[in-house]
Amino acid sequence: MNCSISGEVPEEPVVSKKSGLLYEKRLIERHISDYGKCPVTGEPLTMDDIVPIKTGKIVKPRPVQAASIPGMLGMFQIEWDSLMLSNFALEQQLHTARQELSHALYQHDAACRVIARLKKERDEARAILAQAERQMPAAAAPVPAAAANAAALSNGKRAAEDDEIGPDGKRIRPGISANIISELTNCNAALSQQRKKRQIPPTLAPIDAVERYTQLNSYPLHKTNKPGILSLDVQYSKDIIATGGVDTNVVVFGRSSGEILSTLSGHSRKVTSVKFVADGELLLSGSADKTVRLWQGSEDGNYECRHIMKDHDAEVQAVTVHATNNYFVTASLDNTWCFYDLASGLCLTQVSNGSTNDGFTSAAFHPDGLILGTGTSDAWVKIWDVKSQTNVANFDDHRHGPVTGPVTAMSFSENGYFLATAAHDGVRIFDLRKLKNFRTFSPYDENTSTQCVEFDHTGSYLALGGADIRVFQVANVKAEWNLVKTFPDLSGTGKATCVKFGPDAKYLAVGSMDRNLRIFGLPEEDGPSES
Repeated sequence: MNCSISGEVPEEPVVSKKSGLLYEKRLIERHISDYGKCPVTGEPLTMDDIVPIKTGKIVKPRPVQAASIPGMLGMFQIEWDSLMLSNFALEQQLHTARQELSHALYQHDAACRVIARLKKERDEARAILAQAERQMPAAAAPVPAAAANAAALSNGKRAAEDDEIGPDGKRIRPGISANIISELTNCNAALSQQRKKRQIPPTLAPIDAVERYTQLNSYPLHKTNKPGILSLDVQYSKDIIATGGVDTNVVVFGRSSGEILSTLSGHSRKVTSVKFVADGELLLSGSADKTVRLWQGSEDGNYECRHIMKDHDAEVQAVTVHATNNYFVTASLDNTWCFYDLASGLCLTQVSNGSTNDGFTSAAFHPDGLILGTGTSDAWVKIWDVKSQTNVANFDDHRHGPVTGPVTAMSFSENGYFLATAAHDGVRIFDLRKLKNFRTFSPYDENTSTQCVEFDHTGSYLALGGADIRVFQVANVKAEWNLVKTFPDLSGTGKATCVKFGPDAKYLAVGSMDRNLRIFGLPEEDGPSES
């Protein structure tokens, strides 16, 4: 007996009193609740008209397909086909989802690139705007009659087209006047007289203290995307340090406070040389963009660009300040050095390196100011008379090694007659009285260049840097110069590019080809903790 609704054998059979038809209880209850009538005859029907039938437990008969092996195989085939169709649909959905994800990631990457480009353009526009705002007061200020030599300066820049050109195609310079030569001579006489009475200050760090120097701090001053500190200078009275980096910035750093005081932006290529003038109110920077900038300090600690000198035709490699603090010299790979008036930023004379084509890679004034030392890209060391701008002596000792390279740094001792130069073959010490190389330090193998060399301000210590940093005790010509301390290169780059002694050699500032300025000294001489 089958249900009149489903046509199957009911599990809970009931019968209608009115029609006598058999139903499945759950099906007829649902139908009555929805329609209130018999599903077959259409007569009104209620649950009171339904009578349950008591039966034994019903065992559902096996489907016809399961009654034979071929039928079961057919059932299995149908199930397998359904499973494969379902799997195929899932794979299609997965493929579609992957395509949508790939498209979304591409759009995200493109959006990030656009955002980065817009941020870069925004930063460049801000820098240009800030530079323009700094230059506007200089442009608006009246030019006094006493500054006639600086009339070619506008907004801190010299208009090259206004310079007079001589018959040889070079710019005509006003030259070093007799008054300036007299000033330089008087300065030389005064400093030479003082040097005869010079004594080592009692506050100078003793040798046993230098032997115990260790790294005190490491300050990340420059950008991570263009790491590298190429030059640094220390201003003793204020204990501030200026660094020039590959990231085109000059950073002024307060060692005692452990904070960046100012970041000077304006150069378009790496900054190769930085020099403080006098008490640190003025700062000079030379760059591979062929320009030299003079920065003026303010009371709030910031620096503004006062002049931009564009007299060189190639990278500016060195800047050195005269003892009067009124003049400075720049040396360039264009094979010339320029003598400038600091107040006006005017190039008074531009001196060529004779008949050779070796560009200048380093330069330094003698402490007395009448002698200028320069190093060339072809390993020559040249000594110049500043008053006559003539080459008075040459040293080719760096050219005698198995491997030659540019003279990367030079430093005059305060005693007035020692000159230290650094090149690929090491450091050589010259006696200017006899014009002779009397000592050579070759700390590294022929594949490693010495990058920097520096006397302390008393001439008692000599520091050199390359794959590490070494400090020597300075002696006389015949005595041995003892190695006091060797500091490992903690930057991991294997190239210490610049080194300077602090006041009284109480610390050593080191720049390397990472972005960190490192300070070596005694812990009790340290400033703040690491930044």
